[in-house]
Amino acid sequence: MLQDLLSRWPLIQQLRSGTDGTGSEAMSRRTRNLRPKIENAQVARSICPYCGVGCGQLVYHRKGKLIAIEGDPRSPISRGRLCPKGAATFELHTHARRLNQVKYRRPFSPRWEDLNLETAMDMVADRVWQTRERTFEESREAESLMQTASIAHLGGATLDIEENYLIRKLFTAGLGMVAISNQARI
Repeated sequence: MLQDLLSRWPLIQQLRSGTDGTGSEAMSRRTRNLRPKIENAQVARSICPYCGVGCGQLVYHRKGKLIAIEGDPRSPISRGRLCPKGAATFELHTHARRLNQVKYRRPFSPRWEDLNLETAMDMVADRVWQTRERTFEESREAESLMQTASIAHLGGATLDIEENYLIRKLFTAGLGMVAISNQARI
């Protein structure tokens, strides 16, 4: 009994095997049975959404549940590394206190209320259109103008050149906006 107990002791196993104590001789039954949390998970390649660098991310998921987000070693930009914001992507998506409803505070109200996303998007679209209708100038001093200076757009840093081109076309030709910029240049 005592001899069996001593033979399982990592130091005795290390001495018998002549190893350095960092291999299987240092493992208990429990640690031998541990498996990576991403084992048998599906992986999707993605890009970090926080700045214009575009670091590669591996997004691990199983049965519709997010398991982990890590840097993508095959990314030519980041080679598997992530900055603190990129490394916190998993926590930002899964934290128990993450807001998952749109918060809205009506004018002059001291309270926030929850709105569903569809209602909030409809409110934004209605307000953009109403502002455009109210402020759109077809002409000024007998010259064609076709613009509104009352609406602006600031694009995200992770949009590529094609997306920015389409946004520019939609907002200038479709809505008449003149104040369009992109965060990527900041």
